[in-house]
Amino acid sequence: VQLQACGGGLVQAGGSLRLSCAASGRSFNNYVMGWFRQAPGKAREFVAATRWSAGSAHNADSVKGRFTISRDNAKNMVYLQMNSLKPEDTAVYYCAARFSPSGSIYYTAQTYDYWGQGTHVTVSS
Repeated sequence: VQLQACGGGLVQAGGSLRLSCAASGRSFNNYVMGWFRQAPGKAREFVAATRWSAGSAHNADSVKGRFTISRDNAKNMVYLQMNSLKPEDTAVYYCAARFSPSGSIYYTAQTYDYWGQGTHVTVSS
C-alpha cells in the first residue's frame, strides 16, 4: 500500500492550498481516509476524514468552514482543500488510511493503518 501526499508549500495568511493524496496497492473500499497534521514540537492531530466508499466528511473544529476533504474514487485520490489559511495551520500534513468496514470514523493517529510521507505547509503572517 502506498499513500503519496503532495501539494504543500508556502502561502500567505488568507491564502489557499489543495493537498492531494494518491492511494495505491489495494482496494480502499471499507477504508476511512484521513488527513492529519503535525507542527514542530506537537503531537500529530486529526484534521479531516471521509469514508472511501460514501458518506459525509468529518472535520476538526479548528478547520471547520475552512478545509474540505474530498475523494475521487475513479482516480484513487483524496484531496484536502484548505482556504483562509492561518499561521497556526503551519505543519507537515499527512494522509492516512484506516480499515473500517463498519464505516466508523477514527480521530486518533495511532489507529490508522497506512501513512503517506507528509507534505509541508507553511503559512506566513
